Amino acid sequence: MVTLAEVARQAGVSPSTVSYVLSGKRAISEPTRARVEQAISDLGYHPNAGARALAGKRSHIIALVVPLRTDVYVPIMMEIAIAVTMAARQYGYDVLLITNDEGPEGVRRVAASGLADGVVLMDVELEDERIPVLRELGSHAAMIGLPADAHGLACVDHDFTAAGALCADHLADLGHRDVAFVGYAPQVYRRHAGYAERTLTGFRERAAARGLRILHRPCEGTYESTAGTLARILEDRPATTGFVVQNEGALGPLLSLLRGSGRIVPEDASVVALCPEQLAEQNSPRLTAVTGPAQELGRQAVELVMSRIDGGAPPEITLLTPVLTVRESTGPGPFPVR
Repeated sequence: MVTLAEVARQAGVSPSTVSYVLSGKRAISEPTRARVEQAISDLGYHPNAGARALAGKRSHIIALVVPLRTDVYVPIMMEIAIAVTMAARQYGYDVLLITNDEGPEGVRRVAASGLADGVVLMDVELEDERIPVLRELGSHAAMIGLPADAHGLACVDHDFTAAGALCADHLADLGHRDVAFVGYAPQVYRRHAGYAERTLTGFRERAAARGLRILHRPCEGTYESTAGTLARILEDRPATTGFVVQNEGALGPLLSLLRGSGRIVPEDASVVALCPEQLAEQNSPRLTAVTGPAQELGRQAVELVMSRIDGGAPPEITLLTPVLTVRESTGPGPFPVR
């Protein structure tokens, strides 16, 4: 890699002169400027991101803060991250990955350094401690997720409240009255992950409006934890015939455990999943599922952050409409609607 010192030697000037030519912070004679620019061209020198940032120019880098947790579904997170990377390249931008275990200080380090022109924040919590840092620094940022207070922010997310309501409506329309919601691990709700809490809120509100009796049981998603969750559900509410599952890890175990308990899906129990299309298709029976386009989240997040970089676009909140696809895992309940 060509260095600034090599450019200086080629042009016959000091390294500081090369820096002044790049930054424009000091007047340089035209002949000297021409020699430096010719040396840069001949050697193929590219200032690094930090140098460009210090010069007050764009770094052409977007920082993407990705979740590094055991309680997230990694394939979806990687699909979103890949979509962000591909969309950024269309704008001539590269992506710098930051893991969310660095917390607010990691976001501050990147945003305040000028290393990145903008930030895309994933796995947004309702009371996310990273957002005040972005507000304080006035960063060009986009959220993949919706915090409780979205004032002044650019956000894109699935409409998880509507997704939860779709699940309740589908099972109510089929005639189910006792329904269990198998959710994520307890720590997901303790940290107030927006996608988990908004889905549960939408489900609860619509279930109340439709006269459903519901249980919510968090689940770690392993076979053992799913077995324990199902046992508690059937002990507390033996008449349960409908299951809504927002935990990708619990889907396979739950179907197996229902079969093992003598409950045939969908004749004796109906299962609605909140999961990607490909996962719904891989199970047996194929799952009725509420889905949303993960790649679209990444693409729109980049568009939001680029619009803010280019012109300080006003705040914008976009919620993508969920889609329910009926497959073989749901059927009529004990109280069919006529």
